[in-house]
Amino acid sequence: MQFVVLDLEWNNTYAKKAKGYINEIIEIGAVKLDSELENVDTFSCIIRSQIGKKLRGSIKRLTHLTNDDINSGMPFTKAFSMFRKWIGTDETVIFTWGDGDVRVLLENFKYLNGIKVIPFLDKYCDLQRVFQRIYGGTKGQQTGLLAAAQMLDIDPEMYIHHRALGDSMLTADILKKLLCNNELFPEIVDCGDEFYEKLVYKAKVIRNIDNPLVDKKRLCHVCETCGTACNQLSAWKFHCQFFRANFHCPECDLTYSVGVRFKKLYDKVEFRKIVSVMEPKITQEDENE
Repeated sequence: MQFVVLDLEWNNTYAKKAKGYINEIIEIGAVKLDSELENVDTFSCIIRSQIGKKLRGSIKRLTHLTNDDINSGMPFTKAFSMFRKWIGTDETVIFTWGDGDVRVLLENFKYLNGIKVIPFLDKYCDLQRVFQRIYGGTKGQQTGLLAAAQMLDIDPEMYIHHRALGDSMLTADILKKLLCNNELFPEIVDCGDEFYEKLVYKAKVIRNIDNPLVDKKRLCHVCETCGTACNQLSAWKFHCQFFRANFHCPECDLTYSVGVRFKKLYDKVEFRKIVSVMEPKITQEDENE
């Protein structure tokens, strides 16, 4: 088995055929590792722009690529045909940092080639998800590539950032740190129908509190100071993706602003809770004392 670490750069541009915006891939970078995690080869290619005419200013600043670069690059289909040959016929697991690259890759294959699968993808792993499982992190937030490198004592300054090859090389070194004793991650998945169904599924925030997917047991609050069950002061109202209500602790005389969010994912409902202590309102009598 071999491992390929892939990174893409893309430019958000308007696509007439799609009647909306699309992230058009402008660069491929990849590192190939053997079963002993030794570097075998690298792949790097700039993609000729077929959808957008110009790069966004933010993309120019991040990547230092120019409009001339993407106008003189290789056509998408030819570039990924070469990439597929470069991967070869050995059993391969493809890794990316986060699943954003794979989503964009599928979007480009659909738009430019009219196919609904990624031809060279048989086994896939989101390395960011692996990192989150092993090292945890702030709930609801993903650890960025540079932050993960620093946590693993990898010097990120040794790599060219925001270029596909540089980021793939950094991701490959993170993989070497995480893949101990050649024990494959449970996050490695076969890229069959379920993989693509899950990949294209759009997560939806639940807006109706009477939805059966809303766990009513979570619509309460326990005082974070004393552990007493709080009294609900206001009805739940939906605002900015969260159901929000106020709660009061009779023991500590604290009032909490509580927000709960239920998001329907492909195979589960994700729950998130935010809490803050509400400061008591200062009355005119208080100011006069």
